[in-house]
Amino acid sequence: MSDFEYPRPQLVRDNWQNLNGKWQFAFDDAREYCRPDEGIEWTHEINVPYAPETKLSGIHDTGFHNVVWYRLAFDLERRPGRTILHFGAVDYHAKVWVNDRLVTTHEGGHTSFWADITDALVDGARQVIVLRAEDDPHDLQKPRGKQDWQLEPHSIWYPRTTGIWQTVWVEQVPDTYIKGVRWTPHYDGFEIGCEILAAGARREGLSVEVKLWHGEVLLADDDYKLMGQEANRKIAISDPGIDDSRNDLLWSPERPTLLDVELTLRCDGKVLETVRSYTALRSVAINRDRFMLNGRPYPLKLVLDQGYWPDSGITAPNDAALKRDVELAKAMGFNGVRKHQKIEDPRYLYWADKLGLMVWEEMPSAYSFSPRSMTRLIKEWQEAIERDYSHPCVIVWVPFNESWGVPNLTSMQAHRNAVEALYHMTRMMDSTRPVIGNDGWEASATDILGIHDYDSDPQKIKARYEVTDPARTLFDQRRPGGRILTLDGFPHRGQPIVLTEFGGIAFDTSLAEDDGSTWGYSRANTAESFHQHYTELLKVVNETQMFSGFCYTQFADTYQEANGLLNADRTPKIPLEQISAATRNVRLVVPDPPEPA
Repeated sequence: MSDFEYPRPQLVRDNWQNLNGKWQFAFDDAREYCRPDEGIEWTHEINVPYAPETKLSGIHDTGFHNVVWYRLAFDLERRPGRTILHFGAVDYHAKVWVNDRLVTTHEGGHTSFWADITDALVDGARQVIVLRAEDDPHDLQKPRGKQDWQLEPHSIWYPRTTGIWQTVWVEQVPDTYIKGVRWTPHYDGFEIGCEILAAGARREGLSVEVKLWHGEVLLADDDYKLMGQEANRKIAISDPGIDDSRNDLLWSPERPTLLDVELTLRCDGKVLETVRSYTALRSVAINRDRFMLNGRPYPLKLVLDQGYWPDSGITAPNDAALKRDVELAKAMGFNGVRKHQKIEDPRYLYWADKLGLMVWEEMPSAYSFSPRSMTRLIKEWQEAIERDYSHPCVIVWVPFNESWGVPNLTSMQAHRNAVEALYHMTRMMDSTRPVIGNDGWEASATDILGIHDYDSDPQKIKARYEVTDPARTLFDQRRPGGRILTLDGFPHRGQPIVLTEFGGIAFDTSLAEDDGSTWGYSRANTAESFHQHYTELLKVVNETQMFSGFCYTQFADTYQEANGLLNADRTPKIPLEQISAATRNVRLVVPDPPEPA
């Protein structure tokens, strides 16, 4: 396995070239240059796709930098058709030139973009890409997630990410090609919605053949005409009727069944190209106070995952690290993760799809409210939903967290309007998944009521949430964190209640005693006390009938926060089987030692 596999796992072509590796690099703090032909002094070499703030980039400069430049000269074997240049993510505003020709611009630090560079290529020479990334480290009006605006990381904010931080790659396609595919499972009818979009030269007589497999069994082999350059159809799957046979076809964390797809684009019967994809049949829904998976109540056992690594920041060291994070979450007894303040790499979502791990996708926050900040956030959130819509692992969308970016929800109508607008826009773009308008407190428009409560005493947690009249006792009198849980005009309507942040027990295995360099919401000083505290907390939360699920803080230590179940290098602080038993609220069975010979 290479360090980085095919970057877009739901639309795979064989003819692609990975451009990660050594690029020329320059800081431009004085904003001296506007174009690549202005004599830029290339002072550094950087290892793409790692941000210059990280060790793996080879630069490891965590200072304030407004503008950075990248340059790569590479060989490309030209083929008939079009050449598409892709960037997984560039933080924050990117301009891209190929052979001194501007080919695209993009704003937004967490979503992918591309450019057709065919007309900018030159024959008989190396191709040269230059990218300018502008990323004001002090700008609080852009979605920045956990990136600190102070020089040194403080509290719950971490080092910044500047420039390229996901894979750069090129692919060669026919003059008319499949640009995108969108999958929508329809559980009730045992159907898969299939939307296919072609791009490039417009042609009459386009059709696409869709083959769908479950393992070796061919479920469908359909041919659709494209109206213009689009096809939108439902693929019927034979419903076996019996639950056991139905479950074989359904996706869940316990049985992550994926359906393999082959798409062949034709023009008047002639094959233009064939690409590979995958989808799954599953449903997520809300029924009264329960979260439902595939038509059945399903307890959510989530862990909050910030998606940082010690030497590479928000970029995984390699594809194997993404897979390992999914495996570790499952090994600790969780059936899902809440990806916190990060739009994760599609390769992570691929492994969550394949191995069976549910994902709550959350928009990184801006921290200052203005029409500009909301315009930026809306644009990038739309791109994230469109990019990740087809991943079966994604089960919930979360546009806001803890009123970040909309701090005056209790007093300013404009802030309320922003949350409600994002909620309804998200529901408009995807009616198949629940949406949490604002997670943590001060809820208005929402399908799930998320509560953040870091009380470290399990008995206080039990007393707070084992109540007979939650509308009065919880929502009017006991306010976790001193915040109201629902805004005026939005009383709790019976939606599922999920404890979406709690715990945060700090235990730094590298320190003999607490020296104040790390922190959490509570502390444990030994492995035994850490295990006991976690077990007691999870027992209470698992057994509280009010909750439809929980999300423990957090997956792994993240810089100064030592409240992970794993160390930052992903080694467990206590045995994984102990964590798993406590997460699932079951007794750990320790095998008897073997009899002496």
